[in-house]
Amino acid sequence: MHSAGLLYTASGFCVGALVGMTGVGGGSLMTPLLILLFGIHPATAVGTDLIYAAATKAGGAVVHGLNQTVEWRLVGRLASGSAPASAVTLLILWRFGLSGPQMQHFTSVALGAALVVTALVLVFRPSIVAWFAGWVDEPPPSLAATLTVVTGTVLGVLGSITSVGAGALGVTALILLYPRLPTPRIVGSDIAHAVPLTLVAGLGHLLLSSINLPVLGLLLLGSLPGILVGSQLAIRVPDTLLRLALSGVLFIVGSRLMV
Repeated sequence: MHSAGLLYTASGFCVGALVGMTGVGGGSLMTPLLILLFGIHPATAVGTDLIYAAATKAGGAVVHGLNQTVEWRLVGRLASGSAPASAVTLLILWRFGLSGPQMQHFTSVALGAALVVTALVLVFRPSIVAWFAGWVDEPPPSLAATLTVVTGTVLGVLGSITSVGAGALGVTALILLYPRLPTPRIVGSDIAHAVPLTLVAGLGHLLLSSINLPVLGLLLLGSLPGILVGSQLAIRVPDTLLRLALSGVLFIVGSRLMV
């Protein structure tokens, strides 16, 4: 394997380990890495990362399913919004073209903004949840169901453009909508929903020829063992330290992409 190939595999391992430790989707980490470090076109980086995320999250979804920590009704509601929203978003992207300089700039700015928002959510999630609980009672089941579909729609649009959103943002939204649901079931449901979301969006990018398959293979070669290592380290590293460190990295990278 050439030095460039080793660097892709090492990057996949590092991102996989961080995902295993933090639970935050690989899109928040891998897409900006592909753009800033390897110089890959933003649209191609997004498409490649979506398939990468679908493969890596599938293993997590299987584990959560076997452990019965997935609320499949929530997954269905999220997917009923995200799948059509992703398809429509990709159709619009195809209409305007993905290779032009304007679309490249738009994708970079949108990705940067999504990373900054994700960083802020990671830092202030406890405060956001406490504030929301103090002002709003638990939503009625019918309203919660509707807002879950709306959440899926937003994640479908955001994920198709930037590959970011199904991790920290999705978990936070579910915590606000279903405060009585145990956290493991929130996380498991979000991971299970990330699989169809990233798969639909990734296949759309594949049809638009915005995926680098050789790079995808090298990333997966490193990320799959990386997730296993990260999952074991997660219980040994303080959660607050992980969240603050990751949010700092995302904020810096997001700001860099928006310039």
